[in-house]
Amino acid sequence: MVATTADQPVTLDIKKIAKILPHRYPFLLIDKILDVDTEKGTIVAQKNVTFNEPFFQGHWPNEPIMPGVLIIEAIAQAGAVLAHLRAVEDKTAVLLYIKNAKFRYPVRPGDVLIIHGVQPHFSSKGGRLTGTATVGDKLAVEVEIGYAFVENGKI
Repeated sequence: MVATTADQPVTLDIKKIAKILPHRYPFLLIDKILDVDTEKGTIVAQKNVTFNEPFFQGHWPNEPIMPGVLIIEAIAQAGAVLAHLRAVEDKTAVLLYIKNAKFRYPVRPGDVLIIHGVQPHFSSKGGRLTGTATVGDKLAVEVEIGYAFVENGKI
């Protein structure tokens, strides 16, 4: 795993991400892409976690932590951006499965979530992403995600 800090240069900003992903507030969960290598099938993304997130109102309001499923969704969104950049522009990646998800460290308001994704399998029909999300040097989540490609507008 490559060490990544929140002050790295931005490869894709939120405007470019919004042109790729169909998600919008409150479900667009990545703020920027810090690094991407389409040849190796790797991506590094960032999510800034703020107390203003709508889920903090009801998810452990006295001890706010980001729901693990939303961290997995952020990892999946980073993978969808990577798939798009790997020349699948006319299709959308949709979730097929989640395997081996492990939640290891709570993500709280004020944290900067760094997402690392690797696509060990990628084809014109879909693929697989292994991903992690870290806060500083703490591993928060690790997961394997399977996805399929669907033509845009046919979901």
